[in-house]
Amino acid sequence: MAPPKKWKMAIVIWLAIYPLITVVFILFGKYLMQIEFVPLRTLLMTLILVPIMVFFLMPFVMKLLADWMKK
Repeated sequence: MAPPKKWKMAIVIWLAIYPLITVVFILFGKYLMQIEFVPLRTLLMTLILVPIMVFFLMPFVMKLLADWMKK
């Protein structure tokens, strides 16, 4: 099977990452913004976001949109 088109992958990633970032900021934004050292803040954000994306959200969204991805 051919891999999905890149523009479709970009949409799928955006559909997963935007709500996830929003939820993380709602839940932890007050605490994250207290970290003034931006590289550390970014490190903590990516430590939270990447595993959730890779192991939970992307498989779910890919399964949900599988038919559309194949077109």
